[in-house]
Amino acid sequence: MSRNPASPPTEDPAEPRAGTGTGSGSPVTVPGTPTDAVLTHGLKQRHLSMIALGGVIGAGLFVGSGAGIAAAGPSIVVAYAVSGLLVMLVMRMLGEMSAANPASGSFSVHAERAIGPWAGFAVGWAFWVLLCVAVGLEGIGAAKIVTGWLPGTPEWAWVALFMVVFLGTNLASVKKFGEFEFWFATLKVVAITLFLVLGVLAILGLLPGADAPGTSNLRGEGGFLPNGGEGLVIGLLASVFAYGGLETVTIAAAESENPVRGVAKAVRTAMWRIALFYVGSMAVVVTLVPWDDPQIVKVGPFYATLNHLGIGGAAQIMNVVVLVALLSAMNANIYGSSRMACSLVARGQGPRRLGRISSGVPRNAVLASSVFGFLCVLLSYWRPDDVFPWLLNMIGAVILVVWIFIAVSQLILRGRLQREAPEKLVVRMWFFPVLTLVALLAMAGIFVLMLRQPGTRDQLVASGALTAVLIVAGVVRQRRAAAVTG
Repeated sequence: MSRNPASPPTEDPAEPRAGTGTGSGSPVTVPGTPTDAVLTHGLKQRHLSMIALGGVIGAGLFVGSGAGIAAAGPSIVVAYAVSGLLVMLVMRMLGEMSAANPASGSFSVHAERAIGPWAGFAVGWAFWVLLCVAVGLEGIGAAKIVTGWLPGTPEWAWVALFMVVFLGTNLASVKKFGEFEFWFATLKVVAITLFLVLGVLAILGLLPGADAPGTSNLRGEGGFLPNGGEGLVIGLLASVFAYGGLETVTIAAAESENPVRGVAKAVRTAMWRIALFYVGSMAVVVTLVPWDDPQIVKVGPFYATLNHLGIGGAAQIMNVVVLVALLSAMNANIYGSSRMACSLVARGQGPRRLGRISSGVPRNAVLASSVFGFLCVLLSYWRPDDVFPWLLNMIGAVILVVWIFIAVSQLILRGRLQREAPEKLVVRMWFFPVLTLVALLAMAGIFVLMLRQPGTRDQLVASGALTAVLIVAGVVRQRRAAAVTG
């Protein structure tokens, strides 16, 4: 049931026992369902740590970053560093709220507590749509890689196989999801670590058969800013959205053995490592390979660099890594979308049937999220010229909307926590409220930059329309609930 915003709840009603931090492994009860319908605490600390690390190491980094390099040149390192700092601030804010009140609804729950039910409804369902569409995109990308290895096999069959595998994984238990994601993330982290090691050795002239380029690639072909400030802006926008995915760890934390300690440790250790992976890998690429090498965009910066170093089988190595990254993202996004839907339903923000839990798993929510993802795949085949591009634009800037809700929620809840329960501030936002306000100003600046760029303007408008529709729907639901309760 929706609540009156004048008296915001102190806990996520879907998980009244999840935020105690006792580490007792007590189940998460969901109102309005049978007494044995609970989410379990099946994730271990190692699962959370790798989910946090692997969540943002995806195809966007391994392949998509090439477009950013082509636009910004060597200054892409600055772009990723700046956007990385913003993401670190957002994750610190989210970590503060999630450690104080762990919930599988994560920022949707925090937005409801801070701003009102309409905010939790809007940001929660917007994120659900984002993850479901992403599942379809990742399935398509993975299928294209496999059909490259096995020409003549239909893409749709591989997408269907991947969907069935991860549907089964997520229907089985949260522990099964955690194990799959742990090993997927481990492979990605190992791959990018080896890449950084090889790159640094080559830069220092210690890699046999590779010449140390010095700073020639950083200064040549137009210098550090070959396309001026405009190129840096395009690179910055590309880098911001490459970081999406970290939020999943705060969703998963509610089903861990010790939610408070788990999310606090995962957020603290993941932030600087992810910044190192992103900024470090971009620095290696633009130092070793000329930024205007067409291979950077055509086959991806990681493959171009490995090929430049004369490492045999670079294409197949990167294909395997990208395939793992895509499959990992599919697995994580089915999980994240199902938990977000389950939390929304438990708070009276969606169809009750989706909230039914069996053996510790919200199976109806898992099925609904997977079906929507597979529908996106079908749309890519049926309407590739109109409906599917519109769908992609619609989710283009949703992650930025999520970050804004996170910042506003933290700005409100921090004062409330300091007054009512200061002992819950296990993780604290740095230099509050100054850095929270700086982050909000930075996000507003990104919106302005998106409006100035033709390639991102449509995404901003479409994502804004989706958000506006959901906000209106949330406000209407909230007012109706208030009228009923009197």
